[in-house]
Amino acid sequence: MAKNRSQSFDGPSQRQLRVGELVRRTLSDVLARGDVHDPDLNRYSITVGEVRVSPDLRMATAFVVPLGGKGQEDVLDLLNRNRGELRRLVAKNMTLKFSPDLRFKLDDTFDRMDDTRRMFEQDDVRRDIED
Repeated sequence: MAKNRSQSFDGPSQRQLRVGELVRRTLSDVLARGDVHDPDLNRYSITVGEVRVSPDLRMATAFVVPLGGKGQEDVLDLLNRNRGELRRLVAKNMTLKFSPDLRFKLDDTFDRMDDTRRMFEQDDVRRDIED
């Protein structure tokens, strides 16, 4: 029996990765330029660390963090409040047939890196690694 593409558990396709990176760069540019007509959102410098796109390319989840990590919940609220305008601005700068619906989540990559760094600094862990 042939394996159906939709049943594959190998991770995102090359197309998903390309579209996700295109959305990430475009969204980052839109936010950096302050193209959104919301002065509250434009007060923040926001990093878009990653964008994951659904297999049908209709949904894009952007993992974001404000510079310095301050006001994370406010940034999420502002991004969600301006989701429609952000989608329109991103679509205007891309050449896709459909613009994906945007979702926003906090990017905890930096927190996980700090936790990992702290773990490697523990004496018992460092001793196990050096042996």
